[in-house]
Amino acid sequence: MSKTVELDWENLGFNYIKTDYRYLSYWKNGKWDDGTLTEDNKVHISEGSTALHYGQTVFEGMKAYRTKDGGINLFRPDQNAERMQRSCSRLLMPTIPTSVFIDAVKQVVKANEAYIPPYGTDGSLYLRPYMIGIGDNIGVKPASEYLFSIFCIPVGSYFKGGLIPTNFLISDYDRAAGNGTGAAKVGGNYGGSLLPGSEAHKRNFSDAIYLDPITHTKIEEVGSANFFGITKDHKFITPYSPSILPSTTKYSLLYLAKERLGLEVEESDVYVDELDQFAEAGACGTAAVISPIGGIQYKEDFHVFYSETEVGPITQKLYNELTGIQYGEVPAPEGWIVKV
Repeated sequence: MSKTVELDWENLGFNYIKTDYRYLSYWKNGKWDDGTLTEDNKVHISEGSTALHYGQTVFEGMKAYRTKDGGINLFRPDQNAERMQRSCSRLLMPTIPTSVFIDAVKQVVKANEAYIPPYGTDGSLYLRPYMIGIGDNIGVKPASEYLFSIFCIPVGSYFKGGLIPTNFLISDYDRAAGNGTGAAKVGGNYGGSLLPGSEAHKRNFSDAIYLDPITHTKIEEVGSANFFGITKDHKFITPYSPSILPSTTKYSLLYLAKERLGLEVEESDVYVDELDQFAEAGACGTAAVISPIGGIQYKEDFHVFYSETEVGPITQKLYNELTGIQYGEVPAPEGWIVKV
């Protein structure tokens, strides 16, 4: 294991920290170049770039983990590659082959190995692959050139001292249109979430929960994460909708709930007026893995699940199982872990 940089590993948050290298590749004249690592963390693009004017920008979020034996784990990077390909296709952008994507991720992790939080700190190296439309454009059409890049930052544990339930507010705003870009990880989805998220924070909630844009009767997403609930008869249920971003974490939890915990699992409608069926609830995504939901405010009603202060037992088991796999402490299903 290489030496690490001097950082306060125990108190890392989720903040930008400039690391040594990032990967950069350009698409021009119908093909990608070979890609390279660079120390420059500034992006130099044309004022006519479609990313600046028409939102032609997609991204991913993933992590690398230091294991007890000093190794480095990537968690299901093929799933991030495939989701980015789907996002790019939605915005008429060229795609990055899965093998190229994973190789680029490995290059960035190896080049910045000194920034991977040590095993036992519950930290990880967060990776942000992204692609933007660049070049000298002006009309509303796909860009003439594209930039694909991956940078990384060391991040700490989302929860200090264990999982902590928080409360959420159901928003009157829509996260995405019914037949829009909700299932793609595009920049516009997140820009539109800033106002409802801010309004939720002002009312002392962790974030906004979005209902389906067609009927406004079903839960779709929790901030920028996916929702799941554990019913009183031990069924793991998560919403299904064409406007939900398909989360690698969510599909991993679906598998583990069924195969490791023996729960019945289901992707189906989650009606906001049927929250009484759930004994536990949470949000899931790359950053926190699982954020337990204490309660949900919907109009004048406040619904509490397991507890506002303690995490439910099944949620805790799922969290332990998934993070154990990521850090190499629990055997992983075949193909889930890629060694760097």
